[in-house]
Amino acid sequence: MTQEWKNNGALAENTVHAKIEDAFWSNYRSLVRDVVLPYQWEALNDRIPGAEKSYAVQNFKIAAGLEQGQFGGMVFQDSDIAKWLEAIGYVLQEQRDPELEAIADEMISILEKAQLEDGYLNTYYTLKEPGKRWTNLAECHELYVAGHFMEAAVAYYEATGKTPLLDLVCRMTDNIADVFGDGPGQLPGYDGHPEVELALIKLYRATGNQKYLDLSNYFLNKRGQQPNFFEEEAEKRGWTGHWHPGPMKLEPEYWQSHKPVVEMDTAVGHAVRMVYLCAGMADVARINGDEAMKAACERLWTNIASRQMYVTGGIGSMAQGEAFSVDYDLPNDTAYSETCASIGLIFFAWRMLQMSPQRKYADVMERALYNTVLAGMAKDGRHFFYVNPLEVEPHVCEGKNLGFNHVKPVRQEWFGCACCPPNIARLIASLGDYLYTVQNDTVFAHLYIGGKATVQVKGQDVMLDQQAELPWSGNVRFQVQTALPVSFALALRVPEWSRGARLLVNGQESILVTPEADGYFHLEREWKDGDTIELALEMPVLRLYSHPKVRADAGKVALQRGPLVYCLEEADNGPLLSQVWLSRSESSAPIQPEWDEELLDGMIVLHAEAWRMERPDSDRDTLYHADRPPVTKPFHAVFIPYYAWANRGKGEMTVWVKEQPQLG
Repeated sequence: MTQEWKNNGALAENTVHAKIEDAFWSNYRSLVRDVVLPYQWEALNDRIPGAEKSYAVQNFKIAAGLEQGQFGGMVFQDSDIAKWLEAIGYVLQEQRDPELEAIADEMISILEKAQLEDGYLNTYYTLKEPGKRWTNLAECHELYVAGHFMEAAVAYYEATGKTPLLDLVCRMTDNIADVFGDGPGQLPGYDGHPEVELALIKLYRATGNQKYLDLSNYFLNKRGQQPNFFEEEAEKRGWTGHWHPGPMKLEPEYWQSHKPVVEMDTAVGHAVRMVYLCAGMADVARINGDEAMKAACERLWTNIASRQMYVTGGIGSMAQGEAFSVDYDLPNDTAYSETCASIGLIFFAWRMLQMSPQRKYADVMERALYNTVLAGMAKDGRHFFYVNPLEVEPHVCEGKNLGFNHVKPVRQEWFGCACCPPNIARLIASLGDYLYTVQNDTVFAHLYIGGKATVQVKGQDVMLDQQAELPWSGNVRFQVQTALPVSFALALRVPEWSRGARLLVNGQESILVTPEADGYFHLEREWKDGDTIELALEMPVLRLYSHPKVRADAGKVALQRGPLVYCLEEADNGPLLSQVWLSRSESSAPIQPEWDEELLDGMIVLHAEAWRMERPDSDRDTLYHADRPPVTKPFHAVFIPYYAWANRGKGEMTVWVKEQPQLG
């Protein structure tokens, strides 16, 4: 079947893969290859002492007839294997590794044995509830799991040229196409957890099979139609649910099935599902030229980025349902902000950039990447955050207040629901795909991350060798390598966080960078081999203030430098961070960036003059007291990047800090 997967190029993504060579990101990518993926393989095989069991590999071995036992773990446990394989694919695309490849091939052979004759692949329904497949799509993630295997198959095929996983997945997907639809005997439905929609587009591009694009479009446009599919399937089951005893309660907004997708204008429900849905919508809108779906994507983007996103790029503020709340409801200490949700937001942003290159999408992509996503993994690559709060008091979140139970003051080794660790791995491993896009004769540079990328302009290959000093400095350098001179525009993003920029072309022409309406500076010329561009982005320390409707941040300020949001941590500032007030006077006490070589492999910290409120000694044990205000003392505050918190033990942390008010 190999010849069927030879794409003629007509379906190729208009994106560019860069081989990353970057002082900051190469360390993380090496960590993924050398530590994270081997560690996760041990976790998936239940070989990490003290960590929650995964059952993932064991389930497939039982389904394949290689072991005896019962299904273990969550109903969607199979997806952890798929995301791990996908990350392996991205790693192998950059550098083949026979040992890693052999482990992946062995796992793929187990999947082949576990797949049923008609193409169906899902260990939960094969082992635990045979005969009940496709009966609870609202809750049980069958198509979600299938989508992750589609993504894994494409990544692994593109890396190795091997077809067994792709063949397996196409058999699985063909079975899905037979099951779903509006024809006689078919299911007129969709999955409760969107994911398969964007995955089908990847499979369509890899194989050229129009059926996969049509199926993605079907799932999207069927969602939210009346009568509600989830209500109909619940009726057939007698309203029994998977997660809770007793009658199932359906909340259409939670599953984004409350209205057709082209009518949506507000992000609601489970945050990861929402942004995965948006990513699929953006793909289909772009490929099919669907203006109604494109407009819905733009409305949903505006709602998320303008009203429901944390300053760290986190989304989904409620622990209840891992969901969006209402506009401007962004509490810091109970924030859910799941790592997977920010990864999904990056997927959505990337697809919006492909549809319409605008700085606002790349800025959010960068914000989520450098802050929430990086915070989701410890510097050792072996501990992870599922939830990413913006304020932590360990005594409270580990106490008896159940409203804080989801907040952890330290990263965990593994999770029973372990969606986030392999999601981080696959994103970092595929980071080279997010740097550039090409539209017509313009090459857009979206992220400033060092590496070599080959772009095709006017039928000619051009190598862009980027050297970047982010996130610590705004200096970026490009060198053009081309066999023949070629004219095109290089569009350089001018980030929102930069307050000015200049560039030099071939070390001579000094140009003041003024972005166009799209937020990019378009440098159009005939490029010759060896041409250089040096971009200097100003990187001041910014004081960020929230919208007045964000009650949790009233009277507070957050600090950002470049793409990094900063926070106070107890390790540097002691406890009771809620009593710290930042001085407002920049002229008399400017905030000073300083390189700290010893701190977590080196990083820039911010030093600021502040005030700390303390109670008079005589009132220290009094809960309430009158007429004796706290004593205000000068205090030297040290801010570290948010992504780095909780790498030095347990302690308090806060992003938003009280600021001395300005009168008048």
